[in-house]
Amino acid sequence: MTGRTAPAAKSPTAPDSGGGASLLAGPSLLDKSAATKPHPDSSGGGLLAGPGAAPAASGSLLAGPGLLDGAKPDAAKPQGGDGGGGLLAGPGLLGGSGGAPQGGGGLLAGPGLLDGGAPGANGAGSPLAGPGLLAAPPPPGVARAPLEPAHQAAKDEEETAARAHAEVLAASQYPSATVCKQCHPLQYQEWAVSPHSYAQLSPAFNAMQATINRGQNGTLGDFCIRCHTPVGMALGEPTFAANQTRNPIALEGITCVVCHRVDRRRGTISARFPVKAGDIFAPIYGPHGPEELERVLADSETYHLLSSPGSGKIGAPVHGQAIEFVEISQPAFCGMCHDVNDMTSFRLESAYSEYKNSPAAGRGVSCQDCHMGKVQGIPSGYAQAPSAIIGTLPTMARKHANHMMAGPDHSIVHPGLFPHNPDAQKMATLAQWTSFDVGAGWGTDAFENSVAPDAKFPPRWNYAGDRYNARTVIEQNLALTKEYEAKRLEVLRNGYQLGELRVARADDHGLAFDVEVRNVTDGHGTPTGFDAERVTFLQVIVTDQAGQVVFQSGDLDPNGDLRDLHSIYVTRGQVALDPYLFSLQSKFVDRTLRGGEQEQILPTNFSLDPLPFVRPPVQSALVFGTPPAVRKQKRNIEPLGHRFAHYEVDADKLTGKGPYRLNVKLIAGALPINLIYTIQYVGFDYGMSPLEVARRMRGLQSVLWERDVTLSGTTRVDLRLQPSGDGER
Repeated sequence: MTGRTAPAAKSPTAPDSGGGASLLAGPSLLDKSAATKPHPDSSGGGLLAGPGAAPAASGSLLAGPGLLDGAKPDAAKPQGGDGGGGLLAGPGLLGGSGGAPQGGGGLLAGPGLLDGGAPGANGAGSPLAGPGLLAAPPPPGVARAPLEPAHQAAKDEEETAARAHAEVLAASQYPSATVCKQCHPLQYQEWAVSPHSYAQLSPAFNAMQATINRGQNGTLGDFCIRCHTPVGMALGEPTFAANQTRNPIALEGITCVVCHRVDRRRGTISARFPVKAGDIFAPIYGPHGPEELERVLADSETYHLLSSPGSGKIGAPVHGQAIEFVEISQPAFCGMCHDVNDMTSFRLESAYSEYKNSPAAGRGVSCQDCHMGKVQGIPSGYAQAPSAIIGTLPTMARKHANHMMAGPDHSIVHPGLFPHNPDAQKMATLAQWTSFDVGAGWGTDAFENSVAPDAKFPPRWNYAGDRYNARTVIEQNLALTKEYEAKRLEVLRNGYQLGELRVARADDHGLAFDVEVRNVTDGHGTPTGFDAERVTFLQVIVTDQAGQVVFQSGDLDPNGDLRDLHSIYVTRGQVALDPYLFSLQSKFVDRTLRGGEQEQILPTNFSLDPLPFVRPPVQSALVFGTPPAVRKQKRNIEPLGHRFAHYEVDADKLTGKGPYRLNVKLIAGALPINLIYTIQYVGFDYGMSPLEVARRMRGLQSVLWERDVTLSGTTRVDLRLQPSGDGER
């Protein structure tokens, strides 16, 4: 994932490594149709060069006119086939229409990679979009003869039968969470909207792991995806495929059996552990022993359960044994996935390691105590609830661990796809759900009473009754999503807090002040986990008495990115770098060919060789604790730690209309927009355009805390207060 790539012979298609000071400079590095000439400019055109930065035959890999702004490129430059504005250039990189004439729809995208429009003239969509999962598109100019209707029907029937057989086979080895729901509805409802259940459905994750794997010629293997769909990998599914082609159980991500079919402690092994296969009758492993299950199974007259096949009895099928596995309640169980180290010894995530060195670990407080208790983010005790409800009969109440486990991530997919809902799965396929227009009001009285008689709908939603039924499911999912949103804000606010404002100067000679940000949890750093892609920052605005802005920091560029070195607008020189930016996002730092270092968005080294691949390093990483070619600059705050952000406003920026007002916001999001920009060339699941993904990701930025203060003299102000509103920006 991060090691240096092996040297290879110079290829006529590779850019000139003698120039290329910038990371992705030169001809489109990963574009097989790139021009064969090396970039004539020794500087290589820049990392994210804008329009005109490179000749038409080369261009930088991620060049192009505007990510989200839909800006038009230079009209004189051809698009795609002749190089032009780079690999993904075209009218408005995320907001324009069309794309490269040979391009099609991208690997996972629907029709049209960049805006959901029609594919290129020779593209015909994507090899991994829609039906025909791995069928390679015909060569340019070669038409594929359509099948006769009878043959096509037979082919469709064969594919449907094969898929049904695969689903039955998978269910016989790894029961779906929907089966568990029959007796565990409370646990299912919590899990169904959790980050665990969203792990494989995330279009951003799928595109990111595909981008990294493609950049390393597939040698990364299942390193990323095995944690997001352990069942899918156990079933032998491909690492890169459209979700609509995966087995439904694989789409459940970290489903019930992933935790409750583990029978031994494995240590911190980056999710490389087996899930025990077995049908619904196979034993499960949990924090409690078999006593309650044995009591229920013994009372067959009351509960009517079937704990083994072939008994001749009638009843609901259940696991025949519940084996006590105390490790499932221990932090080390979480550490199997939440400490991530690749084969080069690069530490991608270290949540468990942070915990092991925290005050919480010293006090004996576990991960589960904070993240599965009554209140998300603090040890608050556990609720009491029945572990199962058989029909309408609850079992004995006992300690209930909340399976929602909220975090900074949040769904950006269609509400018919997530949260998981058995009624939704029975009603329509993933593709059919994405064609249901929630925003237009389908299935509501207001819409249905005004729809024109000749209005056209997708075949699945052609009848009003079906649209009403779908709306019922949608409303259920939206209500559950709202519950999760509240828990998400709860856990974030229990991790971050504004501290003290220290005003050093507030007069005609200028302003100088410091704002404190605190980590108020003692269990790990904030942010933690995949902290190099977690967006947490201060937004500071100073206005005069008339409301005119005289200073701001933490504001966003037109794409929704902070004004740091990952902002496309900053690297193009279109907006200024934010010199006072306070951000807790860690950064990946790569060793360049010339011996220096540079920040980069993805945790992989980019090679100028034609066949880069991941391999273990040739020297030990024990001394420095990290591979020599790449590292992560951690910027999170240690448990119970704090950090001050310093700001100054020069006198010439003041208007003289004091006193001046300071507005401070502490904001947390999921993923930065520049990551969406970087991974967009493989496309996104469910036919989502990069623009749609980016807009929804930007919508996840939430205001955790906000305070207004009048700046005067030299003062100290405690900024701690109650949350501001519902957290939406």
